[in-house]
Amino acid sequence: MTEQFLIGTYTKKESKGAYMVTLDTDKGELKDVELAIPSQKPAYLQVGPKQRVYAIKQVDDQAGVASYNMVDGKAETISTFLEEGPAPAYVGLDEQRHLLYSANYHTAKTQVFKVAEDGALTLVDSVTHQGETGPEPEQDAPHAHYADLTPDQRLIVCDLGMDLIVVYDVSDEGKLTAVSRFKFEPGFGTRHLIFHPNGKYVYVLGELSSKLAVLKYNDADASFEHLQTIKTIPADWTAHNGAAAIRMSKDGKFIYTSNRGENTIAVFEVQADFTVKHIQSISTEGDFPRDFNLSSDESYLVASNQNTDNLTLYKRDAETGKLTMVQKDVKCPEPVCVQRF
Repeated sequence: MTEQFLIGTYTKKESKGAYMVTLDTDKGELKDVELAIPSQKPAYLQVGPKQRVYAIKQVDDQAGVASYNMVDGKAETISTFLEEGPAPAYVGLDEQRHLLYSANYHTAKTQVFKVAEDGALTLVDSVTHQGETGPEPEQDAPHAHYADLTPDQRLIVCDLGMDLIVVYDVSDEGKLTAVSRFKFEPGFGTRHLIFHPNGKYVYVLGELSSKLAVLKYNDADASFEHLQTIKTIPADWTAHNGAAAIRMSKDGKFIYTSNRGENTIAVFEVQADFTVKHIQSISTEGDFPRDFNLSSDESYLVASNQNTDNLTLYKRDAETGKLTMVQKDVKCPEPVCVQRF
């Protein structure tokens, strides 16, 4: 059996766009890393129905988002939305309302695009975060870093600069109305998050603090209750580290986070009260693991090392949640996003 992953990249060095890589699940190996979407800076992307891909895009001094049809592993551009300024950091897909969301770290802007049946993109709303920021040097301004759906189909945005998550109601037309916010400890550096499959708990990753926070979510009013905060790195770690990506197993039993600096995947076991216990940290066999993802049956995990231009493959034990490295040094230029295709 084989399955494919689409790797979003920066294009500062050798990368030419987004790459497709094949996982052979029988042999336990990654192979055939090939350019799939020639583009400048497709650093984050989402794969939608009908093999349609939505990705960040940059063209010289303009940046935004683009949609593509994938035909035989190659991209056909459908639609592009560009404006002056830096590129977004994240795109999220709303299949139910046919919307695409982008979060822009540099401008603190969250944008909403209507996705037509043919994949064409139209900007329908935009909000810009303003307000008090945190104490760290990276928190010089608000920095929207993530915009995606809650289980009850609201939009939740992480703001790294403000140590904040904001929840918005979303109309069918894509208009946003803020309904709640939750402020973390100063310097937490809210980056990415993931909800438990039961929809009642959310696990929020702090980039600047290298911490994982556990919150209980009340969908009646989109409010949050803090339950736990735990480090993603050892207590005695003193060198620089930035927590990056977070994923969860479908059964809700295990959480995985990446550490850029310690260069590890940290594994957490979800307890009966939905708090977490750290059970493993394993090397990514490279430098600066910005993202990773599980295979469709969750028997493998693919990690990307941005600075060393390589992918690493792990076998995953479904019972214990722990990882075993089975392949390293798979060449892929500047990999920063890993999505199942």
